[in-house]
Amino acid sequence: MDRKEARKKAKELVSQMTLEEKASQLRYDAPAIRRLGIPAYNWWGEALHGVARAGQATVFPQAIGLGATFDETLVGAVADAAATEGRAKYNAYSSRGDRDIYKGLTFWAPNVNIFRDPRWGRGHETYGEDPCLTARLGTAYVKGLQGEGETLKAAACAKHFAVHSGPEAARHEFNAEVSAKDMGETYLPAFEALVKEAGVEAVMGAYNRVNGEPACASTVLQKKLRGDWGFEGHFVSDCWAIRDFHENHLVTKNATESAALALNTGCDLNCGNTYLYVMKACLEGLVSEETITEAAVRLFTTRYLLGLFDGSEYDRISYLEVESPEHLALAEKAAEESFVLLKNNGLLPLKKEQLATVGVIGPNADSREALIGNYHGTSSRYVTIQEGIEDYLGADVRVLTSVGCPLHREKAENLSAGPDRLAEARTVADMSDVVILCVGLDETLEGEEGDTSNSDASGDKADLLLPKVQRELMEVVAASGKPTVLCLMAGSDIDLSYAAEHFDAVLVLWYPGCQGGRAAARVLFGDVSPSGKLPVTFYHSLEELPAFTDYSMQGRTYRYMTGQAQYPFGYGLTYGKVEVTAARLVTGSGSERIVRMALGNTIRTYGAAEAVSVVAELTNSGVYDTQEVVQVYVKNLDSPLAVPNPQLMAFARVFVKAEETIWVELPIRPEAFMVVDEDGIRREEGSTFEIFVGCSQPDERSAELTGMRPVKLIYQK
Repeated sequence: MDRKEARKKAKELVSQMTLEEKASQLRYDAPAIRRLGIPAYNWWGEALHGVARAGQATVFPQAIGLGATFDETLVGAVADAAATEGRAKYNAYSSRGDRDIYKGLTFWAPNVNIFRDPRWGRGHETYGEDPCLTARLGTAYVKGLQGEGETLKAAACAKHFAVHSGPEAARHEFNAEVSAKDMGETYLPAFEALVKEAGVEAVMGAYNRVNGEPACASTVLQKKLRGDWGFEGHFVSDCWAIRDFHENHLVTKNATESAALALNTGCDLNCGNTYLYVMKACLEGLVSEETITEAAVRLFTTRYLLGLFDGSEYDRISYLEVESPEHLALAEKAAEESFVLLKNNGLLPLKKEQLATVGVIGPNADSREALIGNYHGTSSRYVTIQEGIEDYLGADVRVLTSVGCPLHREKAENLSAGPDRLAEARTVADMSDVVILCVGLDETLEGEEGDTSNSDASGDKADLLLPKVQRELMEVVAASGKPTVLCLMAGSDIDLSYAAEHFDAVLVLWYPGCQGGRAAARVLFGDVSPSGKLPVTFYHSLEELPAFTDYSMQGRTYRYMTGQAQYPFGYGLTYGKVEVTAARLVTGSGSERIVRMALGNTIRTYGAAEAVSVVAELTNSGVYDTQEVVQVYVKNLDSPLAVPNPQLMAFARVFVKAEETIWVELPIRPEAFMVVDEDGIRREEGSTFEIFVGCSQPDERSAELTGMRPVKLIYQK
């Protein structure tokens, strides 16, 4: 069913409703209208990395881990699996009369906000700091979730529109002041892609104000969304965000005015209870019946597109699809691709046959909480890192374990005199041939305001340091002198300077999902090579960054920073040694495609090209087969309006066998050769561009860490 037909049916149905009935349907917990045969429907569903909060489900790696895969195909497959399980649950639950919260087919994901500051507690819900990466993976997720059937498999929602990335403690009253240029360059491109390319069915507003207007009642944002981009779906508020209008933002006097302001500005659906005042607002002349009707029509259009009234080809999906073997295998594959190897002095991969005893130490080693991130489902079985290693090694190798310390508390037992697991950790390290040290955070230390136990920062991080007890544990393990792999389980930038100096290998596991331990064991012992790339910059300290409340992009992220990163965006090692050894440009399309081979390092094209691609030659001179991520960065050499540093404009995940050479073509999107002006308008400017093709960013720190540099081409329009 296309949107035109669905809207026609929605208009016909809504026309039969009374004003009160129409108003009642604008709440997330929409009641039944029995006389019209309309069942109750709860719009609130979560599927950030698998179906969440609705019982058993496959728990995939947290979104930041999916971002580290740089793999559009994989992310689309994860979303498709989530939609399948969502349908399976909806079919089973609704047939038994259960239409409660989290059990519908409208999922408030993905989160395509830009992770602009490492302090932000919700950053691990995003795909990272880069607009291109976020747009491409977000588009893949929406397409996978919504499917390609006659009806929507599920309805995706792009959130939080817009400019939401902390601080969490102030989000209900905060005014994010953002230039039009930063909006067009950084904060809006992913949302635009999800609307224009993926056809996302819903958009969720943010809590904060944007340049003075509440995001859920912003005339500027709505003009961009429905006017410039042609969005035709429905708009939903973040939960209880409309209440903030009068309680915190103080832009209205009461709930009645808040409901009217939101509805008149284009917010169709209220997550919260402020729209209980819609009828009062209408009676007072603050909102028209036509406006209420239009919001209801948009919402019922979505329900028709989902096949909730006329049936859907997805109605036959069985509950047996939940946590199917195929989905669990996909979760393991996703985890494997997400791991980022930051350092390896040759210790990895570990050789099982050379080991008698392995020590597994740390508060996140046997932690289920460290697997799941936030907005997660419930797995029937969690494989922790410790369990994965134990299962992998079996009876052949002895595994000794110690928690070493609690996640952030001083001691494990309340009656202990002080740190009470350090002696055990020392013993395990001393008696082991190799130590795997698992440190980091979990959703109790970084996450959403109100959802974490980190009340001091409301889910945000105060600094980039691990908790003190974990830093002390690292020193104890380092003092043993034993070969050590540090595994970081966190969703954001952590200062790893001590680990880089004192340990043989450093591996970022993020929050790897229910199969994280199985995947970690396979990577640690070489069954599969790590191949993830950092989707965020790891800074040396917060001193490099502007204030958390400063939404200007100057000095933030790899695109605008002036110094060197501790570990750069786009960086990640493998067990192989894949290098881009040559590259060329391909211009034109169809029969007009012209391959311009390099003369020196300059490639010229003549006339207006319909398309520009890079063809890269990759050679794996190592002894291990591996996946690798080819990355293309573009820098405009002419325009003062250009982003200061080369920026990611294309990427592709490839598999390269040891001693193999392959060629891969990556199309470069037209916006790579455009700039955003001070009015936020994207336009063509400049004629000479540097194009870097490699397996990392073209910065000095990446070259230092990898020992390789991307191939540089000059493109002249």
